[in-house]
Formats: sequence, structure tokens, C-alpha cells
Amino acid sequence: MMPNSRSFSRRAFFAVAAIALAFTAEYSATAQADAGEARNALVLGMGIEPAGLDPTIAAPVAIGQVTWQNIFEGLVTIDRDGKIRPQLAKSWEISEDGLLYTFHLEQGVTFHDGEVFDASVAKASIDRARGDESVNPQKRFFAAIDAVEAPDPQTLVLRLKQPAGSLIYWLAWPSSSIVGTKSAEGNKAAPVGTGPFKFSKWIKGDRVELVRNEDYWNKEAAAKLEQVVFRFISDPQAQAAALKSGGVDAFPEFGAPELIASFEGDPRLQTVIGNTELKVVAGMNNARKPFDDKRVRQALMMAIDREMLIEGAWSGLGTEIGSHYTPNDPGYVDETGVLPYDPDKAKALLAEAGYPDGFTFTIKTPQMSYAPRSAEVMQALFSEIGVTMNIEPTEFPAKWVQDVFTGRDYEMTIVAHAEPMDIDIYSRDPYYFNYRNPAFDSLIKDVELTTDPMQRNRIFGEAQRLLAEDVPALYLFVMPKLGVWDKRLKGLWKDEPIPSNVLNEVYWSE
Repeated sequence: MMPNSRSFSRRAFFAVAAIALAFTAEYSATAQADAGEARNALVLGMGIEPAGLDPTIAAPVAIGQVTWQNIFEGLVTIDRDGKIRPQLAKSWEISEDGLLYTFHLEQGVTFHDGEVFDASVAKASIDRARGDESVNPQKRFFAAIDAVEAPDPQTLVLRLKQPAGSLIYWLAWPSSSIVGTKSAEGNKAAPVGTGPFKFSKWIKGDRVELVRNEDYWNKEAAAKLEQVVFRFISDPQAQAAALKSGGVDAFPEFGAPELIASFEGDPRLQTVIGNTELKVVAGMNNARKPFDDKRVRQALMMAIDREMLIEGAWSGLGTEIGSHYTPNDPGYVDETGVLPYDPDKAKALLAEAGYPDGFTFTIKTPQMSYAPRSAEVMQALFSEIGVTMNIEPTEFPAKWVQDVFTGRDYEMTIVAHAEPMDIDIYSRDPYYFNYRNPAFDSLIKDVELTTDPMQRNRIFGEAQRLLAEDVPALYLFVMPKLGVWDKRLKGLWKDEPIPSNVLNEVYWSE
């Protein structure tokens, strides 16, 4: 288990600070010094290092947080307000029956290796994502597509088998990024896109460096910074030390809410609290006893005091949820009252399910600070209803993906689901919850066949209520975006409608 930051010794803190200061001295001899008076370089901290740099072949959000909208672009994009905007497609039309999408593409776009972007490249990229051999983490996005056509270099046509109400939104995701025909296979280690920054180097275990794309096709959205360094620091105390020493200019997702107050009054740094889609849920293996019994799942949900958990896990910074949905999302319904905190009723449900004396199980927790902290609070609350929960730290992403996400060899886990509007994960087969509910599957199918916003919101509401009652996972809270960065930095996103670090608008004010 990661050390608890509240008990982190002063000696350890100053040791971490010394490391951060050493990095500052080393780094100032390179990018920071090269930036000169204009401060054209940025060092941005992240808590997790991605295992690869191609968002079209792997799911972890850290990949997109480095590459999406910096290196890679899509036909459309999502802006800082969560709105869909044109990108490589300057416009599009959808037929009245919802089965024909015609995109009109930008001209004069080239990849970083010189390959020309046109309809044939876009077709190849989408066919790669949806093909039989595809390993795209969101291959389902493209399931409704029957054929992709490129009638001329600036026109792309998608012919659908059935309406897909979320298709345009899905095409804005990192997993839908357009990749080149020549460079696609090498993007995991040396990504090549059409974006405002170019990949420079990756020093594994330390940082990824990008440089400005001087030949970027969209002059109005060209990067203002000359260089960006993503520096990977997992320990929250080390994150704070790096910020205070100047080794890092910004941590858009700071990992220690209890340390936020330590930046108050700092002459150089500011804290910025915004919204995210990070839904912290404790997923259960619904195919394994005792979690195959809804009464047990409901009892565990009613044993959790969400307010207490948020206080203990995230210093009171968070929003309670009762289903797999955030207040930012269209059609949100507050379902926290469906299974409220009630330990007496929880005990009665356990007895009814055949566990009057409780039971023992293990939760596998990734190292991100919210997970072990949440688990410790849950452990204490479950003990009040006679349930013993053992905590097993599990390295993320590799070991967690192997055991939980892919192997589904677990009883309970806890993770923040970052994908916006991803309530449909409970209908995916296979998926790590091992949850099966034909009624829920039908709702998800209906919402995709519906293009009317009011009707879609109504169906989303029904889906939220069903999950709140069935509890295939324990719904805990939405994490806020806790940002800490230099006051002179402008253009960073306060809110996070999609996990990202979009940097083309970022600059230093002097």
C-alpha cells in the first residue's frame, strides 16, 4: 500500500523536496533555460505514467492526457465546455434516417512525418479501429458502421447499419483519433499525428517531451508554447514538493486534497477546483459469491456513509452519487436516496441473504491515493455490519488490468471511471463487473437508437435508477479536479469534460 500522506514524516518530505530541487537544477540547464525570458516551455506533472502513447490501441486515460489534442486529432473534438466542435472535418451532414454521415474534410493537413491527410487516410484509420483485427479499446463505438467510403479526397462517408445517437460524440474521443497509414504501427512508442505538438522523446519512468509543430495546419489554433514536458510523479508529497520547488509548473490533477491548503498564500502558485467525470466506484464481481446476490450488494451499499467516506478519502472534496452518472451529464438524476446509509437495514439484508454473521472478502486497490484511502474507510464501515474486508494493494495499470479488467480474478476493486457518459459499460460483454441484466441492455440499445435529446435523457434516467437499485458496483463519489499551477500560466482547463491536458492555448503571462 502507498504510504498515507498524513503520516508521511518530515524527514521523508524534505528528502522528496531535495529530489525535486535536484530535478529543477538539472532541468533548468535544458528546456527552462532554453525558454529564455519569454518562458516558452512548460513542465506539467501527472500522477500516472502511460504504458504506451497510442490511445487507439489501449484504454488507460493517461495516454490521452499526454497525446489527445496535443499530438493526435479527430474528425471532431470536445472543447473545454464539453461541446462538440469540428476539427479534421470542417463540417458534416446526417441523413434524416440517421444512417448516412457525410464529412467534409479540411485541406492542407499533414502528419508530423509528412504524410498528407485526406479521406483515404481517414477511411483507413476508421477501418483499422473497427476491423476484425482491431484492438481499439472502444471498438464498440464503430459497431454501427456498415461501410466507410472516400468518394473524393475531401469527403468521407459513413454508412450505418442502424442509428447511433452517440456517434458524433464518440468520434471526438481519444480512441477515435485519426492515425496515419505509415506511422500507425509505431504510435505506441513514437506517436505521429496531425496536432499542434510533435513527439520528441520519452524517458521512461521520468518524462515525455513534446515540441511545437511549426507546420501545424490550423494557424488559429497553433501552440503558443515551444516545448512541453510531462513529468510523472506518483507520490502526492513528491508532487507538492515539485510544485513548491519549481520543478513542475503545473499539476492539473493534484493527488493530495489534504495538502491543497498548504498552497494558500503562496506568491507563485494557485489552486483551481473544477468538475470532472471521475466516478469513484467499488466494482464487484457479480459472477462470484456472495456478490451474485443483489441483497448482499444492496447491504454493502447501505453500510457506506458516503459523506464520511468523502471526508476520509478526499478531505471532503467530492460529490455523492447513487448511480454511474455525474451531475454534469445530460439526464442526470440524483439516486443517492435509493439505498441510503442504514447499517441496521444492511444487517437485515445480509441475514435475509444467508449471511447473518457476515462474510470475509478481499478488495484489490490500485495505488492511486483515493483508492486505498476509500478502502480503509469502507473497511471500518463494513466491520459495523459484521463484514470483514481485506485490502490487497494492486499495481496500476499492469497488475490491475491483468487481475481485474482482463482476468476478472477478483471479488471487489475500486477505481475512478474517467470516461464521460459511460453508463453503458454495464451492458458490455465481457466487462470486469460480470454483470448481466437484459433489461439494462435493452435501455442502452434504445438510447442509441434514439436521436431526440429529451427521449435520450428519459432513458438515461431509467438506466440510472436500475443501476441504483441493482448495485453491480458501489457508487461512491465524483472527484473534483484539483489543479495547482503557476499563477502566470494561462489557458489550462479548469474543468475536465474528458480526461485531457489540452495545451495549444496555454501560455505564460509576464
